[in-house]
Amino acid sequence: MTDGHTGNGGGIMQSVLVGAPDPEIVMLEAQLRAAQLTADVAALGALIADDLLFAGPDGQLVTKAQDLEAHAGGVVRFLAHDPIELQVRRIGPDVAAVSLRTALVVSVGGEHVRGTYRYTRVWARHGQQVWHIVAGHVSAA
Repeated sequence: MTDGHTGNGGGIMQSVLVGAPDPEIVMLEAQLRAAQLTADVAALGALIADDLLFAGPDGQLVTKAQDLEAHAGGVVRFLAHDPIELQVRRIGPDVAAVSLRTALVVSVGGEHVRGTYRYTRVWARHGQQVWHIVAGHVSAA
């Protein structure tokens, strides 16, 4: 049984996976979801590349520092994050593209935003180092 926020490891993400299995990337997506829901800035910082290139739903680019500050300060607060569909495509042993469709309720500056959104993320690692999100985009789906 899950607590409704952090899920059960990769279980909730695994349950919505479409296509070939990829336990490593599915677990990273589950860790990211848990960190978003709990505003765990340390965990988010460990998952996001320092030179992140991310476009928000308004088309504006967001840096890692801006993203972490928004979570730390409570400007952005994930209230619900219910994955609907996850697809993973390996580009090579050290790069993966992810598409996640999810139902969200997010408090942004105190205003609740609800809807279905699609995230596209690129996970990469150099050599056998730690995986990081190096690029991404989110938009209404």
